[in-house]
Amino acid sequence: MAERLTDYQRKRYTRQLLLPSFGFDGQEQLVASTVLVLGVGGLGCAAAQYLCTAGVGHLILVDDDSVELSNLHRQVLHGENDIKRLKVESARDSLLHLNPAASIETVAQRLGDSALQNKIESCHVVLDCSDNLNTRRQLNRLCYQAKTPLVSGAAIRFEGQVAVYTMQESTPCYECLSQRFGEQQLSCVESGVLAPLVGIVGSLQALEAIKLLSGAGTVPVGKLMLFDGAYSQWQTFQLEQWKDCPVCGSSTDHDENCSY
Repeated sequence: MAERLTDYQRKRYTRQLLLPSFGFDGQEQLVASTVLVLGVGGLGCAAAQYLCTAGVGHLILVDDDSVELSNLHRQVLHGENDIKRLKVESARDSLLHLNPAASIETVAQRLGDSALQNKIESCHVVLDCSDNLNTRRQLNRLCYQAKTPLVSGAAIRFEGQVAVYTMQESTPCYECLSQRFGEQQLSCVESGVLAPLVGIVGSLQALEAIKLLSGAGTVPVGKLMLFDGAYSQWQTFQLEQWKDCPVCGSSTDHDENCSY
């Protein structure tokens, strides 16, 4: 249940409170919410900083990786003094500097189904900021089981994409999309990525999460938003539910057990 804003919160979030479609109700919902961000690399850093500064009540950061020099051109919550530190710890410290009143939980390990499911069930929205297919599929499957909305993002080279999955029976899930592209998945390690691109995609993930939590605006459910950074062009495509999807289709089998 949303709580009334304190005087401090009223002053800190005053520019959001002025928005007619957001207002006090939206901010109170945001403050009462818990969001899980899986992956604190380029996308996760960009998304987490705006979720934190916008006033999300509790953030859960999940990542078992440590900061490397090659991360620093795009992962804006980490600096050179953080090299070899756990990303979740570096990100937590930076977020608390941005918003000292934030509540931030860190998980510095890869979670199996049971542990990750427990975290997901405690959240209102999950952000997929990971960089590998197995993780994305695991997160999608568990979010579907928990009926927790998932905001998925990806960025490579000059291209980015964002999609929102509300995990309702009549809407597609991430598996409906991924089955179209097969198993070959490149990462920025092999192909590179332009620094601002992850900021664009991660910020859009944060925006859609805030809209889901507050009820403000219209969330593009069942749509794939693609961004071509080389030409600064957006395209939006309608996603169809795959009737044979092993996650959300009619022949769904939820007994699969994998970890990322």
